[in-house]
Amino acid sequence: MARTIDLAIPDQTGRLAVVTGASDGIGLVIATRLARAGAEVIMPVRDAAKGERAAGRIRELVPGANVSTRALDLSSLDSVTALVDRLVGEGRPINLLINNAGVMTPPSRQVTADGFELQFGTNHLGHFALTLGLLPLLRPGRARVTHQTSIAARSGAINWADLNWERDYDVRRAYGQSKIAVGLFARELDQRSAAAGWGISSNLSHPGVSPTNLLAAQPGLGRRRDTGSVRLIRVLSRLGLAGTVESAALPALLAATGPGARGSEFYGPGGRSHLSGAPARRDLWPPLRDLDDASRLWDVSEALVGARFTV
Repeated sequence: MARTIDLAIPDQTGRLAVVTGASDGIGLVIATRLARAGAEVIMPVRDAAKGERAAGRIRELVPGANVSTRALDLSSLDSVTALVDRLVGEGRPINLLINNAGVMTPPSRQVTADGFELQFGTNHLGHFALTLGLLPLLRPGRARVTHQTSIAARSGAINWADLNWERDYDVRRAYGQSKIAVGLFARELDQRSAAAGWGISSNLSHPGVSPTNLLAAQPGLGRRRDTGSVRLIRVLSRLGLAGTVESAALPALLAATGPGARGSEFYGPGGRSHLSGAPARRDLWPPLRDLDDASRLWDVSEALVGARFTV
């Protein structure tokens, strides 16, 4: 049986948090814990009905919680633009941005509305565009931005010669690339903020391994049934050999709210092989260490997403 692992969240009263991917799984736990700590939480979601059910669940668990949803499909830059315009129009400074949403290993190569390989376009470019678009709110909020990477970023590299995997597509390597990109963006954002005086800190986290829906049946991705991997992870979680959804949310919460958390730092489960355990600061994995790669990725990403999302 898995042992209970928890984290004390500092008081967040008066702070505004934006959490992507909060309609279920780890993101829902993150949003719930922030609401319980007193934050106002905005949940950008692709499925409006699912998002409202999630927000309702938070209100049941946290009476008086101030949570709301907004429309966002990270695989569409037009959708990102619409959310940015709405939030900037509302004018409320953002104190926490947790870039948690993601897609993983669709059965075949798919592309976003803008023609990018789905995992790179959603996990990295969508969040890159969102974060840059929200800079006018993140700067006055002196925000902490936490980016959720993955254990898949322990190895591999950016496929610079074919970022969209139009040749020799490998779904798992493409997923790893997307999560390496998330980590490199986290580091470069912190570097550029420090150099330009933006007042934003940016760090990264990973959830270890837990039974989320990333590998479960997702008809929208073309996955009609649960994968063998997620069935195995569920068993390992029950045995305490992998994390739970609740424990997997804690590294991001530590990175986002920990009084001692700093920019460019990396947080993950403290147990063996990074699979589970209490959240702790971790050493950066080799693919996340090269700041030249981080700077190059920023410049390439700006060119890919276009003038709407440039600094």
